[in-house]
Amino acid sequence: MKLSIIIPAYNEEDRIIHTLDATLAFLNQQHFHSEIIVVSDGSTDHTRSVVEGFDSGSKVDLRVIEYHPNRGKGYAVRTGMLAGNGEMILFMDADYAVPIEEIIKAMNLIESGFDVAMGSRAVSGAVVADHQNFFRELSAKLYNLIQMAYLGIFYKDTQCGFKMFTKTAAQQLFGLQKLNSVIFDPEILWLAKSAGFRVAEFPVRWRHVGNSRIQYDSLKKSLFVFQELFRIRKP
Repeated sequence: MKLSIIIPAYNEEDRIIHTLDATLAFLNQQHFHSEIIVVSDGSTDHTRSVVEGFDSGSKVDLRVIEYHPNRGKGYAVRTGMLAGNGEMILFMDADYAVPIEEIIKAMNLIESGFDVAMGSRAVSGAVVADHQNFFRELSAKLYNLIQMAYLGIFYKDTQCGFKMFTKTAAQQLFGLQKLNSVIFDPEILWLAKSAGFRVAEFPVRWRHVGNSRIQYDSLKKSLFVFQELFRIRKP
């Protein structure tokens, strides 16, 4: 098994259809065998049955892991990453904000010797087709500055949901992960830095997809983000 793709999903019965259609079509054109693992994070809609109704083709294994109740994106990604069988393991968002063709850049970086290849909307060459609203982008920039100062990880975009790991790195890093929330990305990158893994950023095409399942539309939710961030370095 060369490649595993992990897709965390919470009530994604609608958007998962296009994501799987495009991803399966691409993977079945490749010369290697791969798998897709959809992790249904306490979904209360028909996400699981929709995924199970797909014909994955001859080169791709498709399966669903579902549990209840909802535990958070970080928990879902960790569950999938530790279940992946591929030599390379990527997680991507269910909304298909980054097209699957961008995976070739990540695979090339892993094959050249990097342990982690992270998609970025902020490095040279990135294309952002549809932006988030002004407040959300400003908040993200402020968060990133605080994150860099606190964790000492100097990446321009840690939250892009398109990251690939060698199986060795995935097993080690996600095995150590503590956070279940959406703030798991900087924790994983901080752990990677601490462990001495080689990390590369690469530019991606990205578009904002509305109706996000993750909303930070109140002061309480925004403060929660920083509470989670400051948990990362605690023993």
